Amino acid sequence: MEINGRTRTCGLIGNPVEHTLSPMIHNTLAGRLGHDLVYVPFPVAGGSVEEAVAGAHALGILGLNVTVPYKSEVIPYLREIDPLARDIGAVNTLVRCVGGYKGYNTDMEGLYRAMRSEGIELDGQSVILLGAGGAARAVAYLCAVKGADRVWMLNRTLEKAQAVADEVNGRAGRNVICPMRTEEYAAIPDGRYLAIQGTSVGLAPRTQDAVIAENAFYEKIGTGFDLIYNPWETRFMQLVRAHGGRAYNGMKMLLYQGIIAYELWNDTRVSEEDAQAVYDRLARAAGR
Repeated sequence: MEINGRTRTCGLIGNPVEHTLSPMIHNTLAGRLGHDLVYVPFPVAGGSVEEAVAGAHALGILGLNVTVPYKSEVIPYLREIDPLARDIGAVNTLVRCVGGYKGYNTDMEGLYRAMRSEGIELDGQSVILLGAGGAARAVAYLCAVKGADRVWMLNRTLEKAQAVADEVNGRAGRNVICPMRTEEYAAIPDGRYLAIQGTSVGLAPRTQDAVIAENAFYEKIGTGFDLIYNPWETRFMQLVRAHGGRAYNGMKMLLYQGIIAYELWNDTRVSEEDAQAVYDRLARAAGR
């Protein structure tokens, strides 16, 4: 593309940002949709988030994605915040508005679109959720608002899972999140459930790690969805497939959260044809 005086800029703030795949998503979309837009990563040092947000606005930046460790830290410096992002307590997308930026969370809607693209529904489902950290907390909230019947939240520390369950159940107005210690998974009734892996266990380079390795656990899983996308196939996914289940990684979640951000910035709608083209490029970059 030709960059000129009319080219709009979007980007990513976080630390680190060197290995992000987001420029591939947004610059590919801009090229396919004919938008005069460029997307670049901006590393932001700790303690500089307020200055980064103000500087981006002063420079006319159209929009920003926000990645770790600033998804919650950025909130006080926003002009507005979408109710979903407020409830989740994390923002990953900033959209320019009068006097600043409005914060959104596209991660969870991205996960929802990714699951639906694979024929996975949450309405009426019973779900096993691994973890109680920031990502798992957001997944728990998504499951609650999208109509999941029950979510067994397995975590090493029961107190942390209980705190998340109390918060999400309170917001949902029903007792949908059931906290349990990880080792108590056998108490989940027999069945073939949707399981969502919401921890960092299995990330490169420790690719052979899994939160639970026992065969008995994977006999309860019909479909496994890992939020991790590097490696392409995690140990969790391998174990799900070894016991006859379907397994998916987090690459489509990354794709769709980016697409939703792009749609917000450009007031447009990305077709599934264009989404698939970007996904194919991401897969090739991952060596698939």
